[in-house]
Amino acid sequence: METVFNYAEEKMSKTIIALKTEFASIRAGRANAAVLDRIRVDYYGTPTPINQLAAISVAEARILCIQPWDVSVLHGIEKAIQASDLGINPQNDGRVIRLNFPPLTEEKRREIVKSIHALGEESKVAIRSIRRDCIERLKKMEKASDITEDDLKDAEKEMQNKTDKYIKEIDGVCADKEKEIMEI
Repeated sequence: METVFNYAEEKMSKTIIALKTEFASIRAGRANAAVLDRIRVDYYGTPTPINQLAAISVAEARILCIQPWDVSVLHGIEKAIQASDLGINPQNDGRVIRLNFPPLTEEKRREIVKSIHALGEESKVAIRSIRRDCIERLKKMEKASDITEDDLKDAEKEMQNKTDKYIKEIDGVCADKEKEIMEI
């Protein structure tokens, strides 16, 4: 029975980590290197993350500088950024690419908040799915007479408490990100 709880705890915490990682890549009006994490550049036939090809730094609050270690990949990085859903036009001076993050409009902020809530809801669904799988495992253990009916009821209650805890954490993470977006 303990292995089922360990499995649930591990899966649920990974769901929270995945949500936080996804939120880090959401453009919030400030220069943030994490927005480039999902962009891959074709580097000698291999899709490679930008942070493995270049030094990424925040020059000013709204300007991100990308300085590749190999200048020949500069054009590839520029193309990958243009092809992405980032919505920013890179400025290439032959040595460095600059990304100028414009301030977010009220309409764009509301769109971002909607996507934050959608991602939060997907994470909640994942947490509930983990709960369902674990309860099914516990019921199989009860059918196999590995645990008693009372143990099953207690375990279901504990699993629900874990689920509630993680859903509350998702709500908190979403609220923090929403606050960050709306205050900029």
